Amino acid sequence: MPIDVVADVMANRRLSSDYNVLALAAPAIAAAASPGQFVMIRPGRSHDPLLRRPFSVFEVLRDQHGAPTGISLLNKRVGVSTGLIYTAQAGERVDCLGPLGRPFSLVDPPAQAWMVAGGVGLAPFAALAEALCGRGTTAVLFYGARTAAELFYLDVFRALGVELVLTTEDGSLGEHGRIVAPLERRLSSQRTDRPVMVYACGPEGMLAATARTAARHGRACQISVERIMGCGLGGCYSCVVPMRSDDGRFHYVRSCIEGPVLAGDQIQWD
Repeated sequence: MPIDVVADVMANRRLSSDYNVLALAAPAIAAAASPGQFVMIRPGRSHDPLLRRPFSVFEVLRDQHGAPTGISLLNKRVGVSTGLIYTAQAGERVDCLGPLGRPFSLVDPPAQAWMVAGGVGLAPFAALAEALCGRGTTAVLFYGARTAAELFYLDVFRALGVELVLTTEDGSLGEHGRIVAPLERRLSSQRTDRPVMVYACGPEGMLAATARTAARHGRACQISVERIMGCGLGGCYSCVVPMRSDDGRFHYVRSCIEGPVLAGDQIQWD
């Protein structure tokens, strides 16, 4: 069952004029969370915003003994809720419900884990990278953004031993272009007898391209979909995703219940 707490803000790390990482004291949620799960957040103590917003668990925070103390959220300021999260100060309180949703399935060696992130789609991958590296799984992060200034936490992933493949649309860091291009080349050169699991999160166009690329090369792909969620508990049906059944028919699933992690080759992208 999800846990509903009023969490104290422990820290707010501003990454840019629009991005920040908010640390919340929520040890019970942190202890129960798995990579790929999310929480429903409502900042401030007024009625605006009225509804909570979904955020991936970015990091599970721990004390010096390794005990879970809280979680962090990667946030981009675009509206009222995200604006309040961006400006939150230590000691403020935030309504936090979670962990929610279906997490990633982790792979063990000799399988490799290739994470594909576009922009704020980095959100589920810090926790995933930590879990994979703890299992000894070789991990690669394919990470793309518009400019170098929007590529964050590179030092954290490097410290975990994650290989970084970077692209920017303006060519200011890494390869000039979109992140699916180097993924395509790496999959083309990878021996088919070496297992690879592809994980992806980001804009829907990138997710569709990643899922199709993985499928062409016969690789499994787990997609963390981004959907507007009114409740996060399956009651409002605001977050449905079209899926293909084994018999070729279409059906809809609620990404807050059956997802947010879904099989890339089963999502109906068109």
